[in-house]
Amino acid sequence: MKLGLGTVQFGLDYGISNKDGQTPESEVKNILSLALKQGLSVIDTASQYGNSEDIIGICLSNNHSFRIVTKTPSFNKKSLAEDDALILKETLFESLRKLGQKSLYGLLIHNADNLFSEKGAVLWETMQGLKDSGFVDKIGVSVYSPDQLDSVLCRFHVDLVQLPVNVLDQRMISAGYLKRLKELGIEIHSRSVFLQGLLLMDPATLPGYFSSVRQNLIQYHEFLRANRITPAKAAIAFVCGISEIDTVIVGVNNALQLRELCEFVCLDSEIPNKDFSSFAAYDEKIVNPTNWAFQ
Repeated sequence: MKLGLGTVQFGLDYGISNKDGQTPESEVKNILSLALKQGLSVIDTASQYGNSEDIIGICLSNNHSFRIVTKTPSFNKKSLAEDDALILKETLFESLRKLGQKSLYGLLIHNADNLFSEKGAVLWETMQGLKDSGFVDKIGVSVYSPDQLDSVLCRFHVDLVQLPVNVLDQRMISAGYLKRLKELGIEIHSRSVFLQGLLLMDPATLPGYFSSVRQNLIQYHEFLRANRITPAKAAIAFVCGISEIDTVIVGVNNALQLRELCEFVCLDSEIPNKDFSSFAAYDEKIVNPTNWAFQ
């Protein structure tokens, strides 16, 4: 199964289209149980996802087979020091404690710009030490833009990259970054499949902030209606159909949503052979949710 489980909803009320709020612990148990049965192998979490790691640790079975990926804290500084490297290390050990694990599959720099700060390389050296000591199998970075990815690849040897890919945000595809990463032997995890739910919403109901991509979304939804495809199914099929991507991270609020997404992966052959590039947008204020500024 190409899907991986995103867990920000387990610890926070997250997503523009999320009407359910933070996922209850009882439902997290149902989701994790179903994920195992459906063959999902990756859980993606972070120390900054509220109490997500605590909840996962409580709900995981002792004999689970998940590969767990977590992320470092974000350091909002122009210059880093040895103390920040110590915080990174201590945060990983705290994540291990919360999750009830002796080691994790992956550790990612949560804010890639930290690596480009003065003495930012000290963070990478610390992560390499954690890998060498067996606390993590792979180290890497979470990026938001091609420029960030370029800067990372020029300076560091990474094992794993998490990046955004969806119907609206096709920057990593059009510029050839996915092919480049595979040629370098780097594992690729995609996120933001639904762009925080934006791709699932009726374009007519979107705030005015998204007016620059409203026509893209109108045409996209017209295509979906003409072919009788749900927005969720199309979004999943589009990203899962990209051969270079190893794992597609998706977040759900309940087990029913996860079951539906798994069914969409199995039925992706029903998606018409459509060139989705016409729906793409390249406005950083839109495709990067960290830049969203609306009430």
